[in-house]
Amino acid sequence: MIGEIKKNIIFNPDGDDSVQNRRVIKGSTTGLFQLNDSKYSWAKKMYSVMIGNFWIPEKITGLKDDARMFESELCQEEQKAYKGILSFLIFLDSIQTVNLPNISDYITAPEINLILSIQVYQEAIHSQSYATILETVVDSKERNEIYYFWKNDKVLLERNKYIGKIYQDFRDNPNDSSFFKTIVANYLLESLYFYNGFAFFDSLVDQMKMQATGRMIAYIRRDELTHVTIFANLIKEIKKEFPKIYDENLIIEMTKIAVEQEIKWSNHILGDRIPGINGETTKKYTKWLANHRLEMLGLNKIFMNVEKNPYKHLERLQDLDGDKSNFFEGNVINYTQSSGLAGDWDEI
Repeated sequence: MIGEIKKNIIFNPDGDDSVQNRRVIKGSTTGLFQLNDSKYSWAKKMYSVMIGNFWIPEKITGLKDDARMFESELCQEEQKAYKGILSFLIFLDSIQTVNLPNISDYITAPEINLILSIQVYQEAIHSQSYATILETVVDSKERNEIYYFWKNDKVLLERNKYIGKIYQDFRDNPNDSSFFKTIVANYLLESLYFYNGFAFFDSLVDQMKMQATGRMIAYIRRDELTHVTIFANLIKEIKKEFPKIYDENLIIEMTKIAVEQEIKWSNHILGDRIPGINGETTKKYTKWLANHRLEMLGLNKIFMNVEKNPYKHLERLQDLDGDKSNFFEGNVINYTQSSGLAGDWDEI
């Protein structure tokens, strides 16, 4: 039987915010943000990291150089991929900005509500980042075409509809099942859907192309890793506190669908036309990453014979395991700008 889940009451004098009675969902909140006492220590650590990662896109320099390079050095296929991938990333951050408050309405731990609020802000900053890129790099006549690329691209429209429907189903019919499915969808969106797009921009950077765009993407990716960690922990807390809601089979099923969709989309927008990227590397990278994300949840990998990341250059440009090195040799501030991690990323 599908259980009921209700939105938090704005002010509930009969609520109980005590740590011993606090739960990730279905708790009885007063509406007061009691943050001195914290049950979920990982959320308190994430707050420090996320606040320490503050940045704004207007401070990124060099986009005018990217604008000249876009016209003079990117081939037609690279230009098409650049615009198409930006379109998908814009959609992902847009839908997160809109949907995250809907999820937070059902979270009954204030320390988790707090970091979800920061995530909403960061997703909005990412949207502004893409707007800044488009304003500087792309001809003004093409901007709306990029924003609404999905209207004429069936593959992208199919992807957007799939994600949008999961979120809309939960908003229209909130229950245990639709809530958990939405949490899993958020995890896959943050941990898988963004990353082939990031890989494309990193491949350009590796070829000394579009360096400023690459720096912007590095800041965005840094934020997204904290979002991946938030939802990984949410899933694990649901498993611990509400084992009847937790559904491992659903996670596996949705991961397989996400991988299939991501490979289809990446092959569609990238194909074998981009230097350093082809259909085979896309398939291996996506499956390798999916295995890694399942392991973050304490689950076994489901794709065999993909033990290594096929994109060797990403090992120094991306930070999948929370390594405390700088991106692009110091051009992006250190991941642990705050002391929040204190060397224990694995404990978050």
